[in-house]
Amino acid sequence: MVVISLRSHFLTLKIRRWNFLLRQNNSFPPLIKIFSIFDGLEIEKKAKNASDISNQEGFWDDRSRAERVLKELKYWTTLSERWNDIRAKRNDLEELAALIEDENSAELEGFERELETISSLHKAAHIELFLNGPHDQNDAILVISAGTGGTDAQDWAEMLMRMYLRYAENHDFKATVREKNMASEAGIKSATMEINGMMAYGYLKAEHGVHRLVRLSPFNSKNLRQTSFALVEVLPVLTDDEGVTIDEKDLRVDTFRASGAGGQHVNTTDSAVRITHLPTNLVVSCQSERSQAQNKAQAMQELKARLIQKMAEEKAAKVEELKGGYKEAAWGNQIRSYVFQPYTMVKDHRTNEETSQIDKVMDGDIDPFIEAYLLNNAVKN
Repeated sequence: MVVISLRSHFLTLKIRRWNFLLRQNNSFPPLIKIFSIFDGLEIEKKAKNASDISNQEGFWDDRSRAERVLKELKYWTTLSERWNDIRAKRNDLEELAALIEDENSAELEGFERELETISSLHKAAHIELFLNGPHDQNDAILVISAGTGGTDAQDWAEMLMRMYLRYAENHDFKATVREKNMASEAGIKSATMEINGMMAYGYLKAEHGVHRLVRLSPFNSKNLRQTSFALVEVLPVLTDDEGVTIDEKDLRVDTFRASGAGGQHVNTTDSAVRITHLPTNLVVSCQSERSQAQNKAQAMQELKARLIQKMAEEKAAKVEELKGGYKEAAWGNQIRSYVFQPYTMVKDHRTNEETSQIDKVMDGDIDPFIEAYLLNNAVKN
């Protein structure tokens, strides 16, 4: 009873303070600035411009351009609808706060529920405002590679692949495993996945980096504590007019027989494709499709994304080098640690976001880490 009374008392004080601020400012003070930022972005105007372009004659003559415009239209329209919904809920909450005069527990609990709802909606929409990079609205390619740690690292790579498949499922994204290189004892040596969904790359770029596992190894006869690493690379899926121009003379294309699960045709013909970009020595491969031409097209798509990422990383590294803070990307520079034993913890070393609910994280609940990274990154920039 004492706890309930104190909670009710503090909520009453909060409401009284907000009622005072409402009389002074006629709005929720924490939301005044963010709504002015939102209004300044002219979201509805941008949605209308994209809509006007989509209705022009000959719009589908350039399919890649049309798909890009439709993505922009969906992005701006969805963002506008979300902010209008938040604005309406904010107005309702203001009216509710103005009506509460005493410590009526039912009204206080209703106020608290509405406050939590609008706070969650505001946070999600606020993050979407930051997803305005050149490829943030694109689909994503994830490449997961086992690192230091032997069999444990290969098992860890497969655990991460499952985590991202569950993340995609939780968000109604489509996930396709393009290629999976199985390890001999357990787990995978590497895997390439494609995640299709609204702003998939914008969100999943937060996962790019080295992921560290700490646990009692099931592959060690003495069940000793083992530290293992896996690298997650995140690339945007590019349209034909977004990529870089690649000279065919700079490519070496090898074909081989697809391995793993598949139909009779997949496993008995040289349908798998491996492409090497000779100037940079970048290698990509694909074996998920029945057709060699389809596998080559997907491999070229990944190669273009890797080349763009490589150019962006070289530019960023040069800037950091001039600042005197450049560090080589290598094992040990982990972005996140997952500790299973002797205690449970997942901690992101870039933002200090952490949780002890490691089972939820491995089941795809990585949104708190992604959101913390995007907010932190926006503040830095």
